Amino acid sequence: MRWAGQQLDAETPGTLPGLGLIAGLVRSVTTPEFQGITFHEVVARSALNSVPGNGLPFNWTVNPYRGCTHACRYCFARPTHKYLELDTGQDFDRQIVVKTNVADVLRRELARPSWNHEQVALGTNTDPYQRAEGRYRLMPGIIDALASSGTPLSVLTKGTLLRRDLGLLSAAASEVRVGIGISLALGDEELRRRLEPGVPSVRGRLDLIRAIRDAGLPCGVMVAPVLPWLTDSADQLDHLFGQLSEAGATGVTTLILHLRPGVKDWFMSWLARDHPDLVSRYESLYAHGSYASPSYRKAFEDKARPLLDKHGFGRGSSHRSKPPNGMHPKPPTGVLNGHRTTSGWGESADELLPEPESASSAETASASGARTESASRAGAESASRAGADVSNASVSDPATDRFRHPPARRSRPARPATPIQEALF
Repeated sequence: MRWAGQQLDAETPGTLPGLGLIAGLVRSVTTPEFQGITFHEVVARSALNSVPGNGLPFNWTVNPYRGCTHACRYCFARPTHKYLELDTGQDFDRQIVVKTNVADVLRRELARPSWNHEQVALGTNTDPYQRAEGRYRLMPGIIDALASSGTPLSVLTKGTLLRRDLGLLSAAASEVRVGIGISLALGDEELRRRLEPGVPSVRGRLDLIRAIRDAGLPCGVMVAPVLPWLTDSADQLDHLFGQLSEAGATGVTTLILHLRPGVKDWFMSWLARDHPDLVSRYESLYAHGSYASPSYRKAFEDKARPLLDKHGFGRGSSHRSKPPNGMHPKPPTGVLNGHRTTSGWGESADELLPEPESASSAETASASGARTESASRAGAESASRAGADVSNASVSDPATDRFRHPPARRSRPARPATPIQEALF
């Protein structure tokens, strides 16, 4: 089929302001099935995104979508939409970029002699199993490409659509290491509807955990974000951890709400409307940056640790996730990026919140635990200028060309497994 919007050297009426002149945009689509949502289909030039530095347990990611219909008020990826001259609020929820050829491009990249079969993480930026995946079905091709090439992979999602691909993931696990993580933080269904309206129900995700375990796969859970004074009481945590244990989760991480620039205003506007009595407390708690005060984090750790132990999610418990095929990671060090850990994945909110692809070294430092707000701001501005990971799907940019082709890497000694790796594997 020929599309009228396929002309690549002219502005396409009605498309994103930042994408109209970018080669690779095929068309913008609206459909009654997704009222209020516009899909912007692009032809990607690359699929693999390099994560600079060693602050995270993976060096490569694949993000088939940009923007997310989960519409979580607290989503840390919201600032990536600034490059498209869109806002980080409703536009992030409703203007979704789709890399329609991502699986084919990925196969070509994985076939290069320079590819070292390092772990590839899915779901580090926006959710690969958001509702759009039901329409575009990009994940089966991505999973097959990775497994067929002998590349280990991990998936982090809130989307129950992952159940569709359990057979494929099980088959992949017989060839490579496969880690699966489910994000489930809000046990209160009414709060979930108000704060993350596009996310599947609590019951639906608990059932998904059971299905993953029935398929013989490990399933870690991220209780993220924990919301101060809304979801952080001992009773609430005790109840949620009990549900996760009963569902068969193989590891649990608690991550406290992280409010970086571009996200904080959007979240605080919701808080002012739904919980005005908490606004001043949040302003005080996050007065010095994106992270809750150290005293709060310490108090939360002291509260959460015994509850995790109670439900079998402490260190050394039988609920620890184990890799398939008899592969076992090295034991944890007990410290991740300079922070004590409360559970299988670590305590600090930045350990599983990598900066957008094409991030600057300042962003990488932030993701590695260096909590310097000026560095984070500089990194966010750099990512916006570089175009985050959508630049990979469009115009040539010297600042990001180094991410287009996986470079040959010299062999490096294996690093000790971090709590993140243990939970996913």
